[in-house]
Amino acid sequence: MAATGTGTRAATPAAGWAGSGQARAGDSVDWVTRFGLVATVALLFAISGGMLWLVGYNYDGLTGNPATKIHTSTYLLVLVFAWRACTFGNPVGYMVAVADRRPASTLMAVISIVLLVVVVARQRPGMAGMIDTFVAPALLVMMLAEDDDRTFARMQTVVHGIMTVNALLALFEFATKTLIFPYRLDGEVFMSDLRSTALQGHPLSNATVTSIYVLALLSGSRSLSMPLRLGLIGLQFAALVAFGGRSAMVLTIVLGGCYLLIQGLRGLRTGRVNLLGAALGLILAALVPVVIAVAAAYGFFDALLERFVSDSGSANARVEMFELFKHFELRDLIVGPDIDLIESLRRISGLEQGIENPIIRMVLYQGAFFTLLLFVGFALFMHEVARRCHAGIWLLMLGWLILLNTSESLASKTTLMTKFVVIALVLYRPARGVVGQRVQAGRGPADVQRQGLPRRR
Repeated sequence: MAATGTGTRAATPAAGWAGSGQARAGDSVDWVTRFGLVATVALLFAISGGMLWLVGYNYDGLTGNPATKIHTSTYLLVLVFAWRACTFGNPVGYMVAVADRRPASTLMAVISIVLLVVVVARQRPGMAGMIDTFVAPALLVMMLAEDDDRTFARMQTVVHGIMTVNALLALFEFATKTLIFPYRLDGEVFMSDLRSTALQGHPLSNATVTSIYVLALLSGSRSLSMPLRLGLIGLQFAALVAFGGRSAMVLTIVLGGCYLLIQGLRGLRTGRVNLLGAALGLILAALVPVVIAVAAAYGFFDALLERFVSDSGSANARVEMFELFKHFELRDLIVGPDIDLIESLRRISGLEQGIENPIIRMVLYQGAFFTLLLFVGFALFMHEVARRCHAGIWLLMLGWLILLNTSESLASKTTLMTKFVVIALVLYRPARGVVGQRVQAGRGPADVQRQGLPRRR
């Protein structure tokens, strides 16, 4: 049997590469790869466009060197991927192996790269968006397929640490009315918007990431103790008020409240009630009105109420964007209308701040055909990510999909999807033994190898 296996590998090099990748899948990655992945996550969550501008890197702006329109974390991720491919033994074999373990991620990366070429050839906007928005998260999921425990543990520490600092910085900015790293567009600071920018750079990006993180603390993060999780949830929710994200706040309250209600009813029905947790919950519930009253007395909610009363035309923009379709024929919408015409109609319609829906914006700027391709790749990618997480991921996925449709999000250049992928895979990581049981029970030997688990002899 051994001779036959060797002969087969020699006869088919591609099979040999895949087999080599599967054999190494359960091994720990080298320290350079591990450090590189953790550093990528740290840069992703901690470095904003406002920070990059301070060192002469015009990431958020429209002018300047095209190379600066890609986030530094994406560059580092590509370098780590190249390093791992070279040290793996066979670069082509490594790419075949990770593609075999994460086919949906590979598909989305391929679709995004193809569309990137098309965007460049047609001279349409969104080149950097294809890389940061779609290629980077797909590449990260492919690299994390090696399932290194120490890498995931250190990533978890980095995420909790940076998100805690981000919330504290947001509250400091809110209290002092001083933005440490304000959002800049080609160097210009929007002085009329004093909402906290913290480490994520833009108030809405902060609100989205914070909302997702709060939901992850509720239904994920099982390695943290309950008191610590409750403390982090309270801190992040306070920061959410400072960011002024109306949609994110309402969604967090509604989904988080529904989840707690469902979990409470389930606990009562099964009779498994943690007395210490129940006592702590009652104490916190009694303190909530006091905290709200004190915060209101110091004007903590004034900025948020102002956002609900005056939304700077955001609600009207979500209505006006549908009127743009009346100016185009079906043929134009399929392949993508003229860019100059879109820009003119957008300004005439009062949509200077942008088209606040990713699907509508992508159809108008890239065409319905390319939008459909990306939508298929995105749906398969999200399904693949969800399969690698424990059962509570449904809450995070639901909140993520709702928040995506409240702004341009994925239709423009953003690192939000990469951050979501990190939070999902790191904070919803099931125990290795549970993963092995699920894989062996539901899939064949080849699938067991793809998961990086040893094949039963």
